[in-house]
Amino acid sequence: MSSAKEPSVPGGLGGPPSPDAAVREALARRPKDFLFSRWPLRCWAHLLTGALFGIGVLLGLALLISLGVVLSVVGVGLLLLACTALVGVPVAAVERRRLRLVAPVPLADPHEPTPDATGRRRLRHLFTERATWRELGYTALLAVVFAGAGLGLVVLLAFSLVLTVIPVVVWALAPETVMVIPGQAIPHPLAAVPFALVGLVGVVLSAYGAGWLTAAQVRIAWFLLSPREDEMSRRVVELTRSRVRLADAFEAERRRIERDLHDGAQQQLVALTMTLGLAELELAEASPEGAALIARGRGEARRALDQLRDLVRGIHPQVLTDHGLAAAVAEVALRTPLQVSVDIELPRRLPALVETTAYFTVTEALTNATKHSGASEIGIVGRLEEDRLILLVSDNGKGGADPARGTGLSGLADRLAILRGRLLVSSPVGGPTQIRVEVPCSV
Repeated sequence: MSSAKEPSVPGGLGGPPSPDAAVREALARRPKDFLFSRWPLRCWAHLLTGALFGIGVLLGLALLISLGVVLSVVGVGLLLLACTALVGVPVAAVERRRLRLVAPVPLADPHEPTPDATGRRRLRHLFTERATWRELGYTALLAVVFAGAGLGLVVLLAFSLVLTVIPVVVWALAPETVMVIPGQAIPHPLAAVPFALVGLVGVVLSAYGAGWLTAAQVRIAWFLLSPREDEMSRRVVELTRSRVRLADAFEAERRRIERDLHDGAQQQLVALTMTLGLAELELAEASPEGAALIARGRGEARRALDQLRDLVRGIHPQVLTDHGLAAAVAEVALRTPLQVSVDIELPRRLPALVETTAYFTVTEALTNATKHSGASEIGIVGRLEEDRLILLVSDNGKGGADPARGTGLSGLADRLAILRGRLLVSSPVGGPTQIRVEVPCSV
């Protein structure tokens, strides 16, 4: 059983193919396989809906620009002209959904989310995004180029279909003649066969033309309407930094609690223990019963002090801050009831957040092994390889560890994912169990 969690980086090697790959693959087939497949119908439907939508967009743009120019003398027209630049945003949203007719790979929204922004801030953000202007450029191409070309191919298809069915029309109307071309009558169905052949050629040309035009439109849409690689990389980097900042804030808060407990409650318990000891000495001869009660209270205060010290050590061990990860893991191994061997060799001190994450991952793994594995021996090995901390925690227990059963492994993986690390678990039934922890030190 294995579990690995690490943030995925979009746009990397081995990513999904471009959305137009399916159309180009269909066009590369043999003519019979392409013409008798669903692809011509899908391409024609895409072009027909695109032509109608593009004509509507063209009329809307013309109306907005005309009103903006006319009303510019009163100031309202300038607002309309400015809003014209945002027409591409809803048009692109419709296009990303409409492209699903021919593109199995959906296009992601290139706009950065602004959930807490007001209407004015949202508009200002849209005007400053490059994606908004790319979408406006695609809208212009859709309204002028793609709508016209798509409408032309649809007209060619319609005319070709009419020519194809002319023999049937002549046969149905016989013995009357059919006038296809002015001045040239078709008296019988056989005379209409050449027109049907021309119509079939037109249907084939329309099918391939629709396919190549659709592939070109999908390619351009993928270039203009999807997130750019630099934008997606910037989002990943910002997401990673925000997670690290959250981890730093959590660590700072934990150290503040540890400091308050150490300097506050712990010192007060020490003073209480000393005060009770002095009171015990004073009452030892005058009131032996009272001295016994004070001794009992002093013992309870000592136990509370020991528990508080264990709690403080669990929040953030001082040895981790002073001596590093190897010494801290060795100390926790001594407190583990099982036999634990530690072999951690690091050439230098690691970043504080990396050491803290690795330490608590190891302690959680030791706790899980002690409670659930039934092991008698545990081995911990740590090395630094190519600026990545590698930790191996192995035990000779019964195995069968499953992250889905809530044994704490999912929590460990989530903790490591903050630093773009990962957790690999190998635990076949019958054992042994090995947990591999990888933490990059450059985050």
